[in-house]
Amino acid sequence: MPVDRQPTLKVSLQQSRPISLDANFECSNAELLALTGPSGSGKTTVLRAIAGLHRVTRGRIVCNNKLWQDGEKQLFVSPQQRRVGLVFQHYALFPHLTVLENVTTAMSHVTRNHRAGKAMEWLRLTNMEGLHKQQPHRLSGGQRQRVALARALAREPDVLLLDEPFSAVDQLTREKLYRELAQIRATLNVPMILVTHDMLEVQQLADSLCLMHHGKTMQTGPVTQVMRKPDNARIARLLGHKNLYAGLYQRQRQHGTLDILGTQLQVGNLMDASSRVDALITPSAIIMHRTDKPSNGERENPIVTRVVESVELGDELSMKLLVEATGDTIAFRVSRHVAMRNKVVIGGKLVVSILPEGIHLMPAYEHNQHTLTQQAPVAETQS
Repeated sequence: MPVDRQPTLKVSLQQSRPISLDANFECSNAELLALTGPSGSGKTTVLRAIAGLHRVTRGRIVCNNKLWQDGEKQLFVSPQQRRVGLVFQHYALFPHLTVLENVTTAMSHVTRNHRAGKAMEWLRLTNMEGLHKQQPHRLSGGQRQRVALARALAREPDVLLLDEPFSAVDQLTREKLYRELAQIRATLNVPMILVTHDMLEVQQLADSLCLMHHGKTMQTGPVTQVMRKPDNARIARLLGHKNLYAGLYQRQRQHGTLDILGTQLQVGNLMDASSRVDALITPSAIIMHRTDKPSNGERENPIVTRVVESVELGDELSMKLLVEATGDTIAFRVSRHVAMRNKVVIGGKLVVSILPEGIHLMPAYEHNQHTLTQQAPVAETQS
């Protein structure tokens, strides 16, 4: 997504009741922004406020240079006056209407004699053309969600809002809907907001990310940037990162070092001065030393560990490694055939390297914990 594109949707919302809210983000045309965070973070409340279904105490919502809400001016545009397409988690279709009739209910802006034809166009786009005469109860969950999406698009909205639209369908159907949404996005030129708590969904579908917690925006930005470079350890934990450590950073002339895991690691990113920091080791930064074919990467930041846990997850093993000198753990996933080839067993010695460019440093958030968390992340290894 071009970084110089001007935002089309600008949201700034504040309230203290019924839940505390301090949400701020922007979204451009053709951009899909994921609004994510733990349950109870206020994600759906924000979506409802954009749609005009909830009026917050203070704040502004601007879409296509149209002011939809302004707390200071006491201005509030009704839901009927906002061109919003809203897809609910549980479809919200009219059970007594056919698929075609459900779509035409959203087309009050189209003359009556043109509604059926236009509705069929949206059903073709969502792969529901041949089922236009069916009623919702005769459809699968995935088909109902396609109809709900067609109805939202039929409003020809200024913004498309998706409220956990894939959570009620099975994994196989979900993957199909992901692909279809990606295809449909190519035809749309409106901002899209996806509410979800599934970080894999965020990484597969979204361009940008707004992380919320207790109603407050914690960090926004491109998905890759926020995931790889969270502002602090608290945000890193909310994003699901596990390999987080507190340590001491020391600035040298041309490089920096980090004292964690009982050793001194070279780091790729430089800070201005020596200080206490929190460090995130990203998944791809952990490389297992191979016994059959040594790698150049093994010379970088080697750490001797012992395998204390190994769980089969399909063709992979989720492993937890203990650094005996400090009691810290490092965890990652390795393919089963690589583990077998290298004779990896519980209780056995295993040496890993941590690549300097995969260590992200953050200002210290918690000083009283040596290891911020020791649960297993997903990391890659050499095959």
